[in-house]
Order: sequence, then structure tokens, then C-alpha cells
Amino acid sequence: MYYKIVLVVLIASLIASCNNNNKHDGHNHEVESHEEHEHEEHEEIKFQYTSYSSDFELFAEADAFIVGETANVLSHFTELPDFTALEQGKITLILSINGAETKQTLNKPTRKGIYSFNIEPQTKGKGKITFEIVNDKGMFEVTVPEVSVYSNHEDAHKASENIVISQTNTTVFTKEQSWKIDFATEVPNREAFGQVIKTVAKIEPARGEESIIAAKTSGIVLFSDNNLVEGKKVINGQELFSISSKELADNNLSVRLEEAKSNYETSKANFERKSELAEDKIVSEQELFNAKNEYNSAKANYDNLVNNFNTNGQQIKSNLNGYIKQIHIANGQFVKAGQALVSVAQNKNLLLTAQVQQKYLDILPKIVSANIKTLHNNKTYTFKELNGKVLPHGESTTSNSYMIPVHLQIENKAGFVPGTLTEVFLKTVTSSNALTVPNNSLLEEQGIYYVFVQANPELFEKREVRIGGTDGLRTEITKGITEHDRIVTRGAMQVKLAQATGALDPHSGHVH
Repeated sequence: MYYKIVLVVLIASLIASCNNNNKHDGHNHEVESHEEHEHEEHEEIKFQYTSYSSDFELFAEADAFIVGETANVLSHFTELPDFTALEQGKITLILSINGAETKQTLNKPTRKGIYSFNIEPQTKGKGKITFEIVNDKGMFEVTVPEVSVYSNHEDAHKASENIVISQTNTTVFTKEQSWKIDFATEVPNREAFGQVIKTVAKIEPARGEESIIAAKTSGIVLFSDNNLVEGKKVINGQELFSISSKELADNNLSVRLEEAKSNYETSKANFERKSELAEDKIVSEQELFNAKNEYNSAKANYDNLVNNFNTNGQQIKSNLNGYIKQIHIANGQFVKAGQALVSVAQNKNLLLTAQVQQKYLDILPKIVSANIKTLHNNKTYTFKELNGKVLPHGESTTSNSYMIPVHLQIENKAGFVPGTLTEVFLKTVTSSNALTVPNNSLLEEQGIYYVFVQANPELFEKREVRIGGTDGLRTEITKGITEHDRIVTRGAMQVKLAQATGALDPHSGHVH
């Protein structure tokens, strides 16, 4: 009987013990599971901050700021306007909440462009973050004007749920990716944008910058240089040709030179003799005056022949610094006095003659500027870059064309070639404003245009837009974006390719 009672007690004790242990173990598992789940939620809470100064773009991903807990602030610094990674410099993060400051200074980046801060807020409330940057270029500041420090994770989690970032048609393109390419973003411009006339223009040397050199006497043309070809650079005073008349019976320069020398010496002696006689009042002042005129005339004729004559004949020299535009004669050809020999042009200033349709006649007086696009490198230049000016336009058409000529003058800073054609966008004055974007920001698919709008510096939304006119550099946007949207202006094609490869981890390549 005793053994049976002991056995029952032992069994009851074991059952109770097991029940207690199970109950205790179950409670611990629930707590641990809740804590782990809560911990996982805390890890997922991230706040993103974007700020721009005139010198830097900041994009930071931060843990929730909780009083008394350390939060990591992974900060990406991009130098503007080149949108390249900040490679060196000392940066101090200052978290200011209700007058209380928490600071940390890093002397160099964790990786190129990336600084990883760890701060522990001591006061809850709203405030700001200031980044003080010191490098070899100077001292700079970037400010995030609105940040919050929470008293617990629950408040932080609720706040994070209120932050909505569009995921519609978006593409992840990390800062590490954008730093490796020619990349830039900007907000659209709200600017005066009048009607634009797109046409072509012929390029010619500007008036006064081209000279046609003619023969001063008849004779046989001899080239001074066998390498004298069109396009050759020449300087003022450089000898180009000589004209010889040795074999000619008429207008022989050698004979003319001898005659000029004889007339010069005779008139000189006559003038000197009459000058002496005039002192003794033997000749009148009128006779002396006539003798002086004869002397000056003979001297000028003789000096002209001597200065432009050598053993080969009369010298023909360039009267400009420039290049040979056109040679009108051949070596050994007989020419007459006054006949065109060569055209020498300078390439500094150019005249552009654009042909415009008659339907634009009423707005021609409103043309105030132009953009010019080169055909050899497909680059567009503004009037300001080329120091351009609009000249009076034609009031009538020519016999060869029904188009109206519009004249522009520019400095040749872009390698324009006289005699060729170029594309021009004639811009008119207007009182209305339009929203415009750089042409490089526009992408086109089957006649539909779109841009990539920045949700944050690593997330971009593909958005369809409607376009208006273009001036060769910028295009008017009539629908699809606002002046507050920041869009990709360089590197849009690479963002498109990233979209084609599928979604990426937004934290790929980051150092946490």
C-alpha cells in the first residue's frame, strides 16, 4: 500500500512538473517570439532624407531616431553640378532637437561618397540635421530642415507608415550606379518661351572679313608657293603671287619702272633747283608749287612700283590674317589689271543666312535670338556662347528662292566651316511663360515621350509627358510634370536600361 501511494505521488508530481514546465516554456517562447518580431520590425524602419545646396546633393537612409538608442545614418554626398561622389573631406553631423545637439565627426568616407554616422539622440521632438563639410575646396553646409526623434519604437513605426513613396512604374538606380556615369538631375524651368522657327542657314564669312585681291597690272601670274591651295592659312603681308610682263610688248613692268625712275629723278632735281631759286625770289611760288606736285606724284608712282616689284614682276600680297577661300586663276595664266586673283577670308566672325518660309513674315521682327546646331558633331550652341546678334532680315525674296532671308552674325567658336549649311532655331520674343526641360531628358517610344521623375535620389518614376516646341536645347512640356518635379537630365537612357533589367535591391552596394 505504501508503495502504491508513493508511486501515485511521484506520478502526480511529475505531471504537475511537466505542466508547470510546459506552461513556463510556452510563456517564454511567446515573449521571445514577440521580442524577435518586434526587433525585426525595428530593423525594417528606415527614414530617407534628401537635401540640396548649391554645392552638394545629400541622400541619407537612417534608422528611426529613438531617445537613448543609437541610430545609423548612411549618408551619400554628391558634388554639384557634376553629380560625382565626394571622395574626401571631413564631415560633422549635428542633430539639433529643441536646442539640444548630438554630434559626430568623420574624417573620411567609409567608401567613396558614403559616410556612415552613428548617433544617440537624447531628446525627443522635431528639429533638423546639419552636415558641415570641410575639404580642400572650402567649408560647406547641407541641412535637412525637418527630422523627428521619437520616445519609442511604436511611435516611430506609426510615423513611418504615414510616409508613402510611389512605386508605380518606378526604377531603382543607386547612387553608386549614377556616380559611374554622366548623370544629372534638375527641376524644370518656368521661362519665357516664344515661337521657334526651325530652318537651315548657309555659313559665310562676315562682311568686312573677306577680301578679294585683284591684279594691279596686266601680265602672267606666277605662284610664289607651290603649296598655295584653298584653305591654306596666310598672314597679312604674305606674298602670294607675282605678275610678270617681261615677255609682253605692251605694259612691260621693267620699262615702266625705268620710266618711273627717270621721271622721279628728273622731277626731284627740278624741285630742288626751283626751291633754291625761290629763296632768291627768281621763281614764283606758283612755279615752286607745281614743281613740288610733279615731284610728289613721280615719287609715289616710283615707290609703288618699287614696293610691289621684284625680278619676277609685281608682288601680290595678302591684306588679311586668315585663309585662302578661293583661287580664281591658274599658275601661268594671263590676267588683266583689276581681275580677281584670290579671295582671302578670316574665320573669326561668320554670317549665317537662314531661309524662312513666307508664312512667318509677321513674326520675323520678333526674332531676338537663335540656337545653332553643328552638323559635324551634332552639338547645339546658344547665341550667348557664340556672341551672336540678329541682323536686319530681308524684305523681299530673291529670284532663285521664294524664301525670306534672315541674317545672323556669330563668332566662330565651334569650328563652323564657311560655305556649308547648319541647322538654326530662330527664337522670338514673348510675354508668356512655359515649362521647359533639356532635350536630353526626353526619351521617346513609338511617338510617346516620357521623362524619369525622381522620387528620391535612388528611385525614379517613368512618366509620360506631352511636348510643345523646341529651340534645339530645351523643349516645352504642356502636360505630365510640374515645376516642382526633379527629373533626370543626363543618364536617362541608363535609367531606362536599369528598368529593363528588372527591380533591384534599393540597398545594393550600400555600406551599412
